[in-house]
Amino acid sequence: MAVALSPAATSLRLKSFTAVRFFSFYRKTPKTHLTPAFHFPLKPSTSNSTPFLPLHYCRTRSFCSVISAAVSSGEATKTETFEKNELQKGERVGEFRKRLRIVDIKGGPDEGLNRLDETLVVRGWVRTFRAQSSIIFIEVNDGSCLSNLQCVMSSDAEGYDQIESGLISTGASLLVQGVLVKSQGSKQKVELKVEKLILVARVRNALAYATHKFFQENGFVWVSSPIITASDCEGAGEQFCVTTLIPSSRETTDSPVAAIPRTEDGSVDWSQDFFGKPAFLTVSGQLNGETYATALSDVYTFGPTFRAENSNTSRHLAEFWLNAKTDSSISKMIEPELAFADLDDDMACATAYLQYVVQYILENCKEDMDFFNTWIEKGIISRLSDVVEKSFVQLTYTDAIDLLLKAKKKFEFPVKWGCDLQSEHERYITEVAFGGCPVIIRDYPKEIKAFYMRENDDEKTVAAMDMLVPRVGELIGGSQREERLEHLEKRLDGLKLNKESYWWYLDLRRYGSVPHAGFGLGFERLVQFATGIDNIRDAIPFPRAPGSAEF
Repeated sequence: MAVALSPAATSLRLKSFTAVRFFSFYRKTPKTHLTPAFHFPLKPSTSNSTPFLPLHYCRTRSFCSVISAAVSSGEATKTETFEKNELQKGERVGEFRKRLRIVDIKGGPDEGLNRLDETLVVRGWVRTFRAQSSIIFIEVNDGSCLSNLQCVMSSDAEGYDQIESGLISTGASLLVQGVLVKSQGSKQKVELKVEKLILVARVRNALAYATHKFFQENGFVWVSSPIITASDCEGAGEQFCVTTLIPSSRETTDSPVAAIPRTEDGSVDWSQDFFGKPAFLTVSGQLNGETYATALSDVYTFGPTFRAENSNTSRHLAEFWLNAKTDSSISKMIEPELAFADLDDDMACATAYLQYVVQYILENCKEDMDFFNTWIEKGIISRLSDVVEKSFVQLTYTDAIDLLLKAKKKFEFPVKWGCDLQSEHERYITEVAFGGCPVIIRDYPKEIKAFYMRENDDEKTVAAMDMLVPRVGELIGGSQREERLEHLEKRLDGLKLNKESYWWYLDLRRYGSVPHAGFGLGFERLVQFATGIDNIRDAIPFPRAPGSAEF
């Protein structure tokens, strides 16, 4: 890796055998898919006959391949001599080379003018970031001097997609390769015309980037869903109320309850509230995602959700980022919706997504993963590799219950048909019964699932699925959505949910719906799964949980 640490204008003449070893980082992965298979094309198809390829064959170019490509294309100007039989005797230790620093570029009397037209590689942190039309100006500092190096990036530069996805901001760690040119500005004499930009990713950041990358490469449109809502997606009533009827934060300590306006019968007078009716923090953006999907086909959301579930465990938060449906309290979540899709398509998409993001961190966060493997969970790399390489297993909820009833293990929570599977049941299935293989349970009893899930022909179960993985249990939850108006109205009535609050959702069916499906994944639980940490509250810098809202 001495090549990667030096200016790009300096490279090595490599023998054929050396090139083979250099590319040996790329590992061929066997095909892994569900039955029936459902794969996403790596590029938009122009013909119905174009075959689908397994998504995990898509590879992100590592910096090793960038450097090796430069060598093979003839960019090398400096050569080094190796003994004829050197590689047969053993590999030499790479030459140590001082890393190029910004002070080396701008610190001389010419302030960099003596290096014009050189191709350089700079590593540092973003100090400022601004966009002017399609041109991006990034001020990078590496700590070697007070002066920043201005990097100018156009839309045709490699890595511009990371700019578009919003991953580059103040403080981000970057590796930038480009040509040093005379600056057109008056504040500096030289600037770097960017050819390649690589975000030096850590695990949480890498998972977020890989999430956007997966869906964007497969034609999904990223959409925003409301954080404040008047409807309950899950129908469980575990929502945080949003109101201005209680005093502001400066007045909460000495505010009387009597100050809350009431109607003549003593109920809260919501008409005087900010929205004129009860409002809540969203537990899921799914219902809104379905609205987008009926116009854009395939969409996904990635944002914060909130659940007032009093679950004080190592697997729960109150605030979470939706990336997949989780029963945490506050976290971040990803929720894709696929139009013209059924449950089989949904399971295949969830499988491809998980394999993609896990493969991404294994390839791009090697140092971090080695750390977790040594200090947090021994064997985590092997466990994650199994997710990428092994075929996923699917079985019905009924079969899963039969399996648990026959297990020679006493569970804390009794098992019977109709019960909601607990973490101990889920982990037994994936870790013991199937030897560490990811397992998808499908066709759950409708009584334990949400109102929007499509009822199966047996009228007892719904087209729902949960993906179980070792050490965590449920990681992803999804379903085919109920597109039939009469079935949906009947389900809302059965659960005593106010149909007036869902008028817009019912209208999607009333005026022409299509079969569609989706899933959700709690981002913090994904981080927990990928790093091996025991407590989910260590997967987010400022966790929110029952009785805890510090910072």
